[in-house]
Amino acid sequence: MKRAPSIVLQAILLLFALSVERVDAQQRGAAPNVLLIQADDLGYGDLSAYGQSQFRTPALDRLAREGIRFTQYYAGSTVCAPSRTSLMTGLHTGHASIRGNGEVPLRLEDVTIAEVLRGAGYRTAVIGKWGLGTPGTTGQPDRQGFDYAFGFLDHRHAHRQYTDHLWRNGERVATDVERDYVNDLFTRETLEFIDRDDRRPFFVYLNYTVPHAELRVPDSSLAQFRGKFPERPFVNRAADARTVGADSQSLGYRSQNEPHAAFAAMIVRMDRDIGRLADHLHDRGLDRNTLIMFVSDNGPHQEGGGDPVFFKSNGGLRGIKRDLYEGGIRVPMIARWVGTIPAGRVSAHPWAHWDMLPTLAELAGARAPDGLDGRSMTRALRGAPQATHDYFYWEFHERGFQQAVRMGKWKAVRLAAGAPLELYDLDADPREARNVAEANPAVVARVESYLRTARTPSEHWPVTPDAAR
Repeated sequence: MKRAPSIVLQAILLLFALSVERVDAQQRGAAPNVLLIQADDLGYGDLSAYGQSQFRTPALDRLAREGIRFTQYYAGSTVCAPSRTSLMTGLHTGHASIRGNGEVPLRLEDVTIAEVLRGAGYRTAVIGKWGLGTPGTTGQPDRQGFDYAFGFLDHRHAHRQYTDHLWRNGERVATDVERDYVNDLFTRETLEFIDRDDRRPFFVYLNYTVPHAELRVPDSSLAQFRGKFPERPFVNRAADARTVGADSQSLGYRSQNEPHAAFAAMIVRMDRDIGRLADHLHDRGLDRNTLIMFVSDNGPHQEGGGDPVFFKSNGGLRGIKRDLYEGGIRVPMIARWVGTIPAGRVSAHPWAHWDMLPTLAELAGARAPDGLDGRSMTRALRGAPQATHDYFYWEFHERGFQQAVRMGKWKAVRLAAGAPLELYDLDADPREARNVAEANPAVVARVESYLRTARTPSEHWPVTPDAAR
C-alpha cells in the first residue's frame, strides 16, 4: 500500500500548483495590476527620455527602455481638472461634465475608470491629487469607484507641497507642515496599498503634485542642484506669512529663492520614487503582471517661479499650460508591462487621456460604458498597428471660448469665438509656426464641420450661440 504524502509535501505540492496556475494565468493574458502615475504640469520636454538635458530622470528612462514611449500622446485639457476628468471618464472636453478648473465635482452619473475596474474585481485606490470633488460632494472618491483615497481633494490645496492636513477616505488627517513632504507620503501610501493582503488585482491612480508650483522640495534633494543654475528668486511674502489652512491657499505660491534648482529637484525626486515603486514590484514578483503607465495632466507652467523657457519644458513645441497649441496639451506617455509590451519601442501613434478608460477596461476584461469619446488602444500599447480617431477635440474656457482639433497630420486652433481658424501641418511644422489655413480651404471646412458637432452644451461652462457656431 502506498503511503499518503506528508503534510509538508502536500503543502509544497500545493504551492507549486498555485505558482504554475499564476504563470499560466499570466500567459493567458489575465487582467493585469495597473499603476497609473500622473505628474502635475510636467511638460513634454521635462524628462530626459524626451530630451531634457539640464537634469536626468533615470527611472522613467528605464521604464521607457523596458516598454514603450509615445511621442504623440495628449492630455485631456491644458489645465488640471478638465484634463483629469477626461482621463477618468473617457470623455473629451466637449462632452465631459467638468470643462475647467473650479469647484464643480464629478456627478454621480459620471462613470470612472475606478468604477469600471472595481466592477471587474479590482481593488482601487487614488493617492495624491484628486481635484474632482471635495468631502461631502458627489465627486468624493469613494462615490466614484475608489475603495481607498489618500491625499488632496481640492486642487487649490494641492498647491502646497507641505501642509498641515490631507484626506484619507473623506476624513481629515493631520500632517507635519514642517517635515512631511506630501509626495513622499504618496509614495509610501502606494507601497502600502500594493502590499495589502488582498489577492484581487489592484488599480492605483497615483497623482504626484510635481512639478506644479509651489516649487518646494526637501533640502536633501535641493542640495543636488543648488548653485547649478542661474537663479531669479520668486517672492510672495503674503503667502509666506500664512503657511497652513484654507486661507493660505488663496494667497498664491510661497517664495522660492532657487526656483530652477527646486524645479529640477522635484522632478528628480519623483523619478527616484517611481524607480522605488518599479523595483518593489519586481522584488514582489509582480512586474510581469503589472502595467505601469506614466503621463502628465497638461503642459508646463510658469507660475510660482516656473521657467519653461529655461528648461525647454515644452520640448520645442509651441505653447505652455493654458495654450491649446501642442506645448500645452502634448505630454509624455510611457508604458511598461514586462513580457507583454515589447521593450524599447517608440510610437508616434496619437491618442489621448479619454482613451484611457476603454483601454484599461479591455485589459481588465470589463465592458466600457456606452457613448465614450475614447477608444481602446491596447494594440498601440503593444506596439502594433492601431486605428485611431477621425479627430481629437479640445475646448478651453479660461480665456473666453477656445477650441482645437487634431485630424491626422492637421492641427487647427481657434483662439476666440468668431476668430479665424488657424491650421498647421504637424508633419511638416510640428512647432505650429506656419498657419496654412488659407492654402487649405477644404481641410478648414472639414474642421469647421467637426467644431459644430463635437460638443454639447455645458451648464457650468456656457457658450453663447454665436460663439459655438
